Amino acid sequence: MADNLNEESDYVPGKDELDWGYEEEWGLHFPTANGEYQSPINLNSREAQYDPSLLDAGLSPNYVVCRDCEVINDGHTVRILLKSKSVVTGGPLPSDHEYELHEVRFHWGKENQRGSEHTVNFKAFPMELHLIHWNSTLFSSLEDALGKKNGILIIALFVQIGKEHLGLKAITEVLQDLQYKGKNKTIPCFNPNTLLPDPLLRDYWVYEGSLTTPPCSEKVTWILFRYPLTISQLQIEEFRRLRSHVKGAELLEGNDGMLGDNFRPTQPLSDRTVRAAFQ
Repeated sequence: MADNLNEESDYVPGKDELDWGYEEEWGLHFPTANGEYQSPINLNSREAQYDPSLLDAGLSPNYVVCRDCEVINDGHTVRILLKSKSVVTGGPLPSDHEYELHEVRFHWGKENQRGSEHTVNFKAFPMELHLIHWNSTLFSSLEDALGKKNGILIIALFVQIGKEHLGLKAITEVLQDLQYKGKNKTIPCFNPNTLLPDPLLRDYWVYEGSLTTPPCSEKVTWILFRYPLTISQLQIEEFRRLRSHVKGAELLEGNDGMLGDNFRPTQPLSDRTVRAAFQ
């Protein structure tokens, strides 16, 4: 998820991280990546523990339409930076704590049989998207919340291929302008509510994990919805046309420069419990 969570304007590569790629051993440069509670994981539906208390206070997103949203190809993923204040409360979150939506990120495969970071009973989906939130009740910024208890919430949605997703059209229609790393585009409006799978928001898993990209900070609460979103084959192909390098860059031999397969392999569950809000 988080190669760097700063806004682009104050992001200086190398200032607080090394450049990284999906072929490298992250733990050598980012020690947290060797931790016990890393993400993503395989969700074993039989071993998840039903926890009816998750439904005592329903998960309650209060997302608002974002005007003038910035969409970025950062060379690792596509990011939608949200400027309006959208929050979520309830569910497994501490009571009376608000988590503010900071951005949306995408992970996808170069082919349809892979792409998601999490798997369900060892099945991968062609794409997974992450809604990244920080606890604005306890902390002053997303950076401040990283690695802290109850600091970060990521809501994850699996994506399957089928009919066109109208809510994501605003994004897929501008991807051709973001072909190379560092390109960004401001779109007039984006509605994060269109990414939520159903109005009741009852069927989800929850567990404690980490960011899925360096620095792989832990103490992240993950909510993964059981029912996937659907996008069209044409829409996912727009993501697969993106490039992971700046225009004109010299590519290493064997590197086609295409952005995709940007998912981390699943990590050991260790002694963690996955809870389910459904039976």
